Amino acid sequence: MDTLKHFIDTISAPTISFTLVSVLFPFIFPPGDWFEKMHRKFGFWRIWTKSGLYTTLGIITLFFTMGYYDHNFNITLTKPDNFPIILLVYTVFIFTWMSMSKAYENDERMSKGEKPIEYNDPDDKVLVWPDLVYIEFIALIIFMVFLIVWSVLVAAPLEEPANPAATPNPSKAPWYFLGLQEMLVYFDPWLAGVIFPSLIIVGLMAIPYMSTTPNNLSGFYSFKERRLGIFLFLYGFLILWIFLIFIGTFFRGPNWNFFGPFEYWDPHKLVPLTNVNLSEYFWIKWLKTGLPSNVLLRESIGFITVVFYFVAVPVFLAKYVLTGFFNRVGSVKFSFFIFLGLSMLSLPLKMYLRWLFNLKYIIAIPEWFFNI
Repeated sequence: MDTLKHFIDTISAPTISFTLVSVLFPFIFPPGDWFEKMHRKFGFWRIWTKSGLYTTLGIITLFFTMGYYDHNFNITLTKPDNFPIILLVYTVFIFTWMSMSKAYENDERMSKGEKPIEYNDPDDKVLVWPDLVYIEFIALIIFMVFLIVWSVLVAAPLEEPANPAATPNPSKAPWYFLGLQEMLVYFDPWLAGVIFPSLIIVGLMAIPYMSTTPNNLSGFYSFKERRLGIFLFLYGFLILWIFLIFIGTFFRGPNWNFFGPFEYWDPHKLVPLTNVNLSEYFWIKWLKTGLPSNVLLRESIGFITVVFYFVAVPVFLAKYVLTGFFNRVGSVKFSFFIFLGLSMLSLPLKMYLRWLFNLKYIIAIPEWFFNI
């Protein structure tokens, strides 16, 4: 058991765990034909079957059960603040499984020339009362009972008034903001706290309108005709939001250092890091000279990198990689779609640059409070 716990602690390091989930993600939610072939070849589709549901829920339950009986993990796992995270893990997987299993069933039916499960005869009407209101009322009652029982059994995590002489270590935001707090490690507050949340909201709403399909699929579950849009949506939601919340809850310990779930949170753990800006890499380490006094000249390599990323990369993708998608949706939709996709991808890229090269900022202009 100790060997298993040590193994879990090792792969839980974000440099490993984030890489694993990011590499496996396109095989589980294939965005293209090649990934679809691998998805079928290696049996990743089985996760959306009933056996896959029970197996995955069993693995999740085993993980939390081991944590409950582990002295170190139990301290974090049984905090009233963290109960929503445990509930979040189960509910997100169950509802993702439900939607994907229905999508796969519909894709199978449509490949045989049959109608989707949700297809109704136009003459078959559903009345607001009692069909819709009755179901919603029952759901409201059930959820209200659940909240009442929860509030009775689990004490509200109210602590003493804030004391500036005793700062908690680690000091964490509420669980629903831990994804943003993790972004703040890699980006300035104006990006992580304002720009990225806005792009997340706008982007998630815009993806269905930009990633359209020639069959005009609407009103029922389908994955085959919406692969790229669903892939981007779910990667942004599951990996860059839910997984970051999970990391911030169970893997971030004292001094905001990374710890394995079964590892003791040692407040004296020191991780020597020397974060370096791209301009310092370029002028001091590569060219062996001092930083130019002119701000624009000093950060010119950063500006060139950012412009190349958001201008040259979309052109390359449109011409050589996503040509079919570009021809189908047009240049305007493609530009917005790729801009949102590259903005989303900038977070994992920045994370890897920090982990591998201790790179702090691509553009660092503290004089103007402008850092990327």
